[in-house]
Amino acid sequence: MPKSKVRKKAVYTPPTSERTGTTPVKVAGPTHPVYIAVMLGLMLVGLAWLVVNYIAGNLIPFMVLLGPWNFAIGFALIVIGLLMTMRWR
Repeated sequence: MPKSKVRKKAVYTPPTSERTGTTPVKVAGPTHPVYIAVMLGLMLVGLAWLVVNYIAGNLIPFMVLLGPWNFAIGFALIVIGLLMTMRWR
């Protein structure tokens, strides 16, 4: 059986970077503890809002006035907290 021809590959040369000589990219440090506290606080307040709505929502006057908007408020607080986790380092 005849042997196939071996192709020689060109030696890889990395492209020249346009960033040489410019300021280096700033590396982000850890997240501030206040950010983490607000993030966790929003998620817990949203959860507490929903639990209170289910348990005693009909006994609290302003929650009765809000009606089904209580679910939107509770879930919105939880979602905002979850969205904040994407910027947590």
